[in-house]
Amino acid sequence: MLNLLKVSNITNRAFKIAALLLLGIPLVSNAQTADKAVFNHVALCSKNLKKSNDFYTSVLNLKIIPNPFKDTVHTWYNIAPNIAMHVIQGDCSPAQKLIGDHICFSVPSITNFITLLNQKKIPYSNWKGVTGQVEHRVDGVSQVYIQDPDGYWIEINDAR
Repeated sequence: MLNLLKVSNITNRAFKIAALLLLGIPLVSNAQTADKAVFNHVALCSKNLKKSNDFYTSVLNLKIIPNPFKDTVHTWYNIAPNIAMHVIQGDCSPAQKLIGDHICFSVPSITNFITLLNQKKIPYSNWKGVTGQVEHRVDGVSQVYIQDPDGYWIEINDAR
């Protein structure tokens, strides 16, 4: 009887943990993680904010969110739950951007995304820089790399 109780207790506890994970409820309180840094936003410099806004809204379909600075040199985008990106118009570095320094967004279909890129005449490449090639990773994810109007590299993949 005692062994059955232990198995039942373990199963019940496992069920509760699984339910909490599925519901997205944290297993630890905020007090226990208060000293942990949490990602908030990324910022990119833009020489032409209008061009950048067009790119991020029409190519990546990002949603513009309220600008806390209420000025004309920042545009804020929602890029994930509770995570933002803002583009700042300014005197950006003319240094060439490296593909290893990139941000990444996932899309439901690389094929459909490439169709959009072709329609908009936006070049894409694989990791090695071969134009028009899709990278197929060993984990089954397909990806391409593009650059925004200021040369920042962006990985687009179909990771789920």
